[in-house]
Amino acid sequence: MPKMFSKAPAFWERRGPTSLLLWPLSFLFGQLLRLRKLLNEFDLTGKKTARVPIIIVGNIRVGGTGKTPIVISLAEHLSELGWHPGIISRGYGADTQTAPMLVTSDSDPTLVGDEPVLIAKRTNNQFPLYVYPKRKQSIAALLHAYPEVNVIISDDGLQHSGLVRWPAREGGRDVEFVVRDQRGEGNGFLLPAGPLREPLTRERDATLIMGSAASLTAKADEYFLGRRAFTLRPHFGRPYQLNNPQAYKTLDDMSLAYSGKQGRTRITAVAAIGNPKRFFSDLEKHGLKIKGIGLPDHSSFTPEFFQKIDADCILITEKDAVKCKDINDARIWVIPMHLNIPEDLLEWLQTILHRPDPNRYTL
Repeated sequence: MPKMFSKAPAFWERRGPTSLLLWPLSFLFGQLLRLRKLLNEFDLTGKKTARVPIIIVGNIRVGGTGKTPIVISLAEHLSELGWHPGIISRGYGADTQTAPMLVTSDSDPTLVGDEPVLIAKRTNNQFPLYVYPKRKQSIAALLHAYPEVNVIISDDGLQHSGLVRWPAREGGRDVEFVVRDQRGEGNGFLLPAGPLREPLTRERDATLIMGSAASLTAKADEYFLGRRAFTLRPHFGRPYQLNNPQAYKTLDDMSLAYSGKQGRTRITAVAAIGNPKRFFSDLEKHGLKIKGIGLPDHSSFTPEFFQKIDADCILITEKDAVKCKDINDARIWVIPMHLNIPEDLLEWLQTILHRPDPNRYTL
């Protein structure tokens, strides 16, 4: 999320006076993007792609579209298929680093970012994960320390020109995924008049459309903007207690236990993610009556913050839970998010990954 906006402004969703007033700045931003693309295309420095394929899971819309669950699921599925994935991320809060840093489930989220720590925690530190703003250096460090890695998944990075790639659509073996959620592209304008980092027509190898079964048609389009499209349906896992992860409840149990009387809402949901409304909406679709508190993405938490919440039950995301290690409040329950990768996506992806190393091509 751009620092000028702590939350996504409403005018990003539809065109109106404010977005039209800002459109000249968006036009200028678009011209700068075109210039950067032109300079990259005429780059004569002989940049080479990495010695292993790179899968970039990114978006053109600012804010959360659900990239992290996809990264986790891709790594797990590729591992089951015999691959040895490594993961890289920019790491929110990693600007003070001077070199790539290995992330584990015990890493400090304020130093390496909440999403990388969540990935390490959810995968039980199974995959080497490095964070650093300069992703090329992260790749070098990862492959040096873990030479067995034969595919790298980048959490975001579509707009990172230093991450050299040879896309599958051009005959290479690197894959650019654009993740798209139910909000679509909003008003279709570039920043700051709209929510787009790049034009809607940005090239990609495939679009990953995020949505629940209730919000999508039974059969989604096979293609989006002329490229392959795959529908992913995330779903909630079983909630667990923050200070006692072995204690579980179902969402149905919570609905019965904390059903409000005389109109009082006894459940409060808190989310410091890119799209808090999606989290609240999904909870309501499960029959929960909640009060939602949405905070800017990557916000930190204190015990005092939760103490001020008048509720019998507090629901948070797993991403926020990694920032609450020192909070001991029995009312807080964590809602994990899971998704499965469709078989046709995995089959297509493997055909790309098995392509020969383009660095060996000779002209």
